[in-house]
Amino acid sequence: MIDVRKRLQDELNNIERELRVELPKEILRAREHGDLSENAEYKAAKERQSYLEGRKAQLHQRLAALSLVNLEKIPTDRAAYGSRVVLYEYETDREIEYRLVSSEESDISKGLISITSPIGRSLIGKMVGDSIEIVTPSGRREYEMRALVTIHDLEE
Repeated sequence: MIDVRKRLQDELNNIERELRVELPKEILRAREHGDLSENAEYKAAKERQSYLEGRKAQLHQRLAALSLVNLEKIPTDRAAYGSRVVLYEYETDREIEYRLVSSEESDISKGLISITSPIGRSLIGKMVGDSIEIVTPSGRREYEMRALVTIHDLEE
């Protein structure tokens, strides 16, 4: 989670630098070109400014939410943020491993599943031996949780 916070903070720092330093210069240069109603450079700079202000607000909100995550409240015996789970899929007779992460960290190709995704929500609170039904846009599947390593086990 520290990596996520650092990545988000780095992006926020870059946005703030661009908003304070680079964009004001671009807007000033574009204004020097005259009529603002037909000035494509000015419009582009103002649109970029608007986009960055929105992204900045999103990052502040996400960083605030991450700061509220209390590792002491994450269960030690159930799937939660940071857990690594091994699921047995009945239909295909194979095992799948996932790590439950934040939405910023998620990457399905690497087995990193967001806790807010349909799969992640289905796994939260489950224990080894539990049957799990996961409903995704591609359909309904039945699994059994075969192994669980929580974030507490990973830190040791």
